[in-house]
Amino acid sequence: MAEPSPTFLDRLETPCLLLEEARLRANVARMRAHLDALGVMLRPHLKTAKSLDVARIAMASAEGPATVSTLREAESLAAGGVRDMIYAVGIAPAKLPRIAAIRAGGADLAVILDSTEQAEAVAEHAHASGDAVPVLIEVDADGHRSGVAPDDRDTLVAIGRRLTAGGAALRGVLLHAGDSYGLSDPAALAAAAEAERVAAVSAAETLRAAGLPCPVVSVGSTPTARFARDLTGVTEVRAGVFMLGDLFQAGVGAVAVEDIALSVLATVIGHQRAKGWIVVDAGWMALSRDRGTARQAVDQGYGVVCDAAGRPYPGLVVRDANQEHGILALRPGSDASLPDLPIGAQVRILPNHACATGAQHDRYHVLDEDGRVAAIWPRINGW
Repeated sequence: MAEPSPTFLDRLETPCLLLEEARLRANVARMRAHLDALGVMLRPHLKTAKSLDVARIAMASAEGPATVSTLREAESLAAGGVRDMIYAVGIAPAKLPRIAAIRAGGADLAVILDSTEQAEAVAEHAHASGDAVPVLIEVDADGHRSGVAPDDRDTLVAIGRRLTAGGAALRGVLLHAGDSYGLSDPAALAAAAEAERVAAVSAAETLRAAGLPCPVVSVGSTPTARFARDLTGVTEVRAGVFMLGDLFQAGVGAVAVEDIALSVLATVIGHQRAKGWIVVDAGWMALSRDRGTARQAVDQGYGVVCDAAGRPYPGLVVRDANQEHGILALRPGSDASLPDLPIGAQVRILPNHACATGAQHDRYHVLDEDGRVAAIWPRINGW
């Protein structure tokens, strides 16, 4: 629920988190149109936004579908009327009572797993409770993280059979092509999206050939969603950071800098003129310590610095971040002039990683198209 808020940025205490609603809506519309053309459903991942208000913009209906990364997100969304959710982190048996409580409230919350041990725990829970918990088997698309290898027939079938025999509901397979985050060439990203699709469809066909159900074939990451050209055999795509955007995804090529909807508002609190530094009141506690762009073609420091209207200053980045102090300076090799920013001037800082920066804050100050604060949207933090 939106809360009363001030109207102008200069009335806000800094540092604080800003969200441009028009950019958010445009980003969602762009991704939805792309996936509609490919014939698949968007299941937005709320791991970045962590907000019921954003979910209502991103989902196809007030009831979903949605992807969550924490049970706190699932509980909050369920309380807000969302019914169709996937908890896209491998299930720990100790979390099954919370899953049961959320499902008892009317939400169709599915879980994921990639081992027979987890399948045993879910099957035992389903048998004891009489609740046919829906499960997707996580499949490893690229060796990036967790999941069953797509060609490991024995494990896929063993998991599926244990689930169904125990009274759980095998709903399908789920993949995340995390290696796509290390790419930036459009052809390579399209190839990663195709490899993800092929792995997903192969795993689904293995289950079906064994007489097991596999109605859902779920893939997703912002880069592969953006560059997918063919999603034959896939039923849904999960992606999340595209909604807000960040400098890392801009470096990948999945978003444009001008589409980034998230920024941190900060105030100038000092100068070290001999060093060419401007000091602001936003350090890593407001921005995060994420330095993902250091591995990309353009190192954006701890964030790109903009004026209060959101226009980037040429060459100006957050050079360093202490706990509560940010050091602004021109990037090495820049021929731009350091802007004249007096004490009390406000700047906006575009984040390297929207998920990490957002996690430092408990709310969004939502800007309208005139740059005024139109609402405050609470964030869902914690686990």
